[in-house]
Order: sequence, then C-alpha cells, then structure tokens
Amino acid sequence: MMMFPAKTVFFSLCCFTLLVASSCKKNDNPSGSATVSTTVTSGTWKVTYYLERDADHTSSFAGYTFTFNSNGTVTAVKTGDTVNGTWSAGNDDSRVKFILNFIAPDPFREISEDWRVTERTNNKLRLEDTSGGDDHIDYLTFEKN
Repeated sequence: MMMFPAKTVFFSLCCFTLLVASSCKKNDNPSGSATVSTTVTSGTWKVTYYLERDADHTSSFAGYTFTFNSNGTVTAVKTGDTVNGTWSAGNDDSRVKFILNFIAPDPFREISEDWRVTERTNNKLRLEDTSGGDDHIDYLTFEKN
C-alpha cells in the first residue's frame, strides 16, 4: 500500500474544498449593483413614491426629472430649477445598495441615504432605508419616464 505524506493529503483536501466552495457559489442577487447601475443610467426617472416617517412626501418631487449619469452624478431638473448630486450602487452585507447624496435643498437632502434595493425592473427601482435610531422604514420609488 502506498502512503502519502500528511502535508500532501492536507494540501489536497484544502484545494478540493476551495474548488468545491468556489464552484458552488450561488447567485442570491440576480439584480446586483452592476445591473442597477445599468438600469438607472438608461433614460430619465421620476419619483413616484416617497414615504418618510409615515408621511407621504412624494409631491415634493413632482415635476422633477432625474438623470443618473454613468460618472456617478445625478441631476434633477424641473422648469427653472436644477439640483445636482451624486449616486452609486454597491453591495453591503450581501444586499444591493443605492446611495444618493444631495447637499441641498430639502427635500433632496432627505433622500440622501444608502438605500437598500428591494425591487429592480427596467422601469422601476424600489428602495428602503431603515433608520438606526428608531427602526422606522422610509420608502423611495423611482420609475422611468
């Protein structure tokens, strides 16, 4: 009977385990951050729902058209008014995040959050943000124009 050194057996088992683990990786998120980025940079968008602390603030964004540029900038335009900000998409704790940042004015400052993507289609992006202080959930929905 042929004997293998313990180091060789251990190394072989480690390699086999890594091979199996990497080949069995499950895609739990088919709408990953790259897909979200591709979606939002296509066309223009509007806010169709914004609920903050159980109060509907959707009307604060009435008439604004959002353009998410591939360079990470976002522009919200309404007749006579332009608001600039930044956006990005990424992963945090295996969840897809959509991060908005507007310096001013309110209500844009209020939607400056790291939102969790709960739904993404070619025409809709649904987002949630859970407050750290009292665990209330804010909701924001963008739909393509």
